[in-house]
Amino acid sequence: MIVFPNCKINLGLRILRKRGDSYHDLETIFYPLPFFDALEIIPAAEKTITFTTSGLTTETGANNLCIKAYELLKKDFPGLPVAKIHLHKTIPSGAGLGGGSADAAFTLRLLNDKFTLGLSQDQLIKYALQLGSDCPFFIINKPCFATGRGEVLEETVVDLSSYNIVIVNPGIHISTANAFAGITPAVPAKSVKEIIQQPVETWEDELINDFETPVFTQYPEIQEIKQELYNKGAVYASLSGSGSTVYGIFKKGNPVQLAFPANYFVKQLLS
Repeated sequence: MIVFPNCKINLGLRILRKRGDSYHDLETIFYPLPFFDALEIIPAAEKTITFTTSGLTTETGANNLCIKAYELLKKDFPGLPVAKIHLHKTIPSGAGLGGGSADAAFTLRLLNDKFTLGLSQDQLIKYALQLGSDCPFFIINKPCFATGRGEVLEETVVDLSSYNIVIVNPGIHISTANAFAGITPAVPAKSVKEIIQQPVETWEDELINDFETPVFTQYPEIQEIKQELYNKGAVYASLSGSGSTVYGIFKKGNPVQLAFPANYFVKQLLS
């Protein structure tokens, strides 16, 4: 059985406060995009799980989130068959697109469906949270207003059907810890939940990703990507997550001609 884990972008991302458990409270809109990895799971005759990959380089050891997802369910379902897992990776890792989190969540979903574990969506979300703060979103996989550390999810309506989205990744690895260290948490005057209901044309001045300030300070070339997207006609552009991917939202019907360095990953998507 094969499934296709998709990526996400963050529409706004505000860091509200530091918590006592070393995490931060935040608010953001998770928005899924049609850009996919491919994940296959089949029963295996071997005595231990087999995990292989193709495409972009990704972690293949015990720290891989697909393997962690399998082992997490195996603890509670000892009868879960040994599996062969193959992941074809096209979503850049560590890019603010949630590719690893999607792979983990889709592994949970696929194992649940293929081996008839009978887990509800709420139960899958609880398992997903043990794998990472972004993972629960990919169980729902619809636009969501996220609070807490990203795991408190409320489905919301975001209509971008009149737009195309371009994602640009310069291949720079951003330390999330360092990015958090450059932020002074604060509760904004207007929530992203409110801003997102306004016309997209108003987002430029109000829909903020707090990670942009520390990331752009350290990596000016990432800020230049955002500016170039605006120069080419984006109605809104932003860093996704803690980066380093920047996305631009463009009105459909307006051709977008972009010229980024050859080593940059650039993809145009229908929203």
